[in-house]
Amino acid sequence: MNIAHPELAPSRLECATAVALQQRLHGLVTMSGVVRSPRLVAGADVSYDFVPTRFSKGKKASEFLYAAVVVLELPSLRAVETASVAGRAEFPYVPGLLSFREIPPLLEAFRKLRVTPDAVLVDGQGIAHPRRCGLASHLGLVLDLPAVGCAKSRLIGEYREPGLRRGSTSALRDGGEIVGRVVRTRDGVAPLFVSVGHKISLDAAVALVLECAPRYRLPETTRQAHSLVNELRRQRK
Repeated sequence: MNIAHPELAPSRLECATAVALQQRLHGLVTMSGVVRSPRLVAGADVSYDFVPTRFSKGKKASEFLYAAVVVLELPSLRAVETASVAGRAEFPYVPGLLSFREIPPLLEAFRKLRVTPDAVLVDGQGIAHPRRCGLASHLGLVLDLPAVGCAKSRLIGEYREPGLRRGSTSALRDGGEIVGRVVRTRDGVAPLFVSVGHKISLDAAVALVLECAPRYRLPETTRQAHSLVNELRRQRK
């Protein structure tokens, strides 16, 4: 698979420069669009260990990363192709700037694909981010594909708990702005935090997440990508 804009994801830069680039990238994000009759949807995930530090009781993120991409066919959710990589991070672990750490290995995995997905679901945030450019938005811009942030936890914003039935949603608001939706994907199970990544509307993003999550809390794309990175970690250990 060809990467449309690799220049938007430099891995070696200062944190202040990364913040400035994030602010510029937000202006490039398209928060509208519908993925018409998507056939192939990719799930992307990155994982790493947190190791004890020598000089404190805390932990720090390991420099060794595991990245995976799983492409599923709709509506069957059958796996069409997978790709994964393991390697060392070139950008430090800085909350709010994790896309600069995680996108380079993800791009290595995407380059291995023979197919090009119609959309990408990311285990992370889209515009539900302090600078409105989380991992899903950044990756969507680099790939020039519709992308959706589908996170297990909230990064920013306030919300009311959605109804208990699958498909119930509530608005995720930050400073009066709707930055995402809180989506119940299974009856009575903790909701997910869905936000626009790039080239898709919020309504279409929620619909795609629900289509990819017919049985479990997580979309099948994310669930399989997460399983793949965990298997890589187990093999290395």
